[in-house]
Amino acid sequence: MTVEVRVPQLPESVADATLVAWHKQPGDAISRDENLADLETDKVVLEVPAPVAGVIRELKVETGATVTGGELLAVIAEGEAAEAAPAPAAASTTEPEPVVEAEGGAKLSPAARRLVEENRLDPGDIAGSGRDGRITKGDVVQHLSAHPEPAPERAAPATPVPAAPPPVAGGRREQRVPMTRLRARIAQRLVEAQSTQALLTTFNEVDMHALNALRGRYKEAFEKKHGVRLGFMSFFVKACVEALRRFPVVNASVEGSDILYHEYFDVGVAVSTDRGLVVPILRDADLMSFADIEKAVTGYAQRAREGTITLEELTGGTFSVTNGGVFGSLMSTPIVNAPQSAILGMHKVQPRPVVVDGQVVVRPMMYLALTYDHRIVDGREAVQFLVAVKDAIEDPSRLLLQV
Repeated sequence: MTVEVRVPQLPESVADATLVAWHKQPGDAISRDENLADLETDKVVLEVPAPVAGVIRELKVETGATVTGGELLAVIAEGEAAEAAPAPAAASTTEPEPVVEAEGGAKLSPAARRLVEENRLDPGDIAGSGRDGRITKGDVVQHLSAHPEPAPERAAPATPVPAAPPPVAGGRREQRVPMTRLRARIAQRLVEAQSTQALLTTFNEVDMHALNALRGRYKEAFEKKHGVRLGFMSFFVKACVEALRRFPVVNASVEGSDILYHEYFDVGVAVSTDRGLVVPILRDADLMSFADIEKAVTGYAQRAREGTITLEELTGGTFSVTNGGVFGSLMSTPIVNAPQSAILGMHKVQPRPVVVDGQVVVRPMMYLALTYDHRIVDGREAVQFLVAVKDAIEDPSRLLLQV
């Protein structure tokens, strides 16, 4: 008996997807619920699980093709008896998934290689379950679950770099690489934001001394109790929520000729992946504890990099926070995530001489940037919002007392 595998129902706001990788080829055995293919939308990567166990008989779509919901992808011969059935000649319309050979001879699929590089893993430590011992994305994810700490001695590039052709003496080389759907969507949204909003950025700086001292006192107890590291993000999200309460227009958006004031606080937190930047949403951030925020951000970051984050988790948001400091950025002007009206940019903590009580001292300082839509947010409100965030971070007890 043969079973058809079709494109799953796509989210309402997604018209189509790109088939970016096959994980099986005709003649390969596959288990029920094993990932057969990856579909990339403009926001997330969707996996296509096998509906039954059996053997792949035919692949109907080429890698790189655009597909829509319900479209036929593959045919599986169900059951153990099918395992002996040979794949028909020229059954596949796809090229075999490319294999990358790592140091030591390990063979990886491209998706697996991205996870290996990003998590700084040694391919030799990972058992491959794919054809001819090939390491699949699922193998890497399983290894990460069993060994959450990355190998510190291996450095990974921030983004995957296509393999360069052999050097040519005196020659000049170029490579043309198509944008991923996510990168193309990011480009489109950034251009739209700059062309439809009156964007302006205001800056301030914050003394991180008090927050560093607080984290130093409680980080071990916090991690022991909650099972997650106490970072900066929870403090900044809480500080932004309190500032948004005081200046609600920063939490608003433009709809036609109206201003829509949101009476809730869904804060987006920018997460960098090898496919581009995504912004998962902390729903009702005002109701979340510090531990809730840290756990949510950590979970979102991990799943975004694995490509398992859902479209619903990336949809909506009334305000955003981005942290370029993790990459060493000292100052920047972030772009608003439309239709939101503002975004806070955090940056690198840098020791600098400052005047405190008439004395020059060295303090850990961070530049803050608030980019806002000047159509509805005035400079006075933007500056006061940023000062409110600064005051809360420099005196974290304000966050507990909400003053």
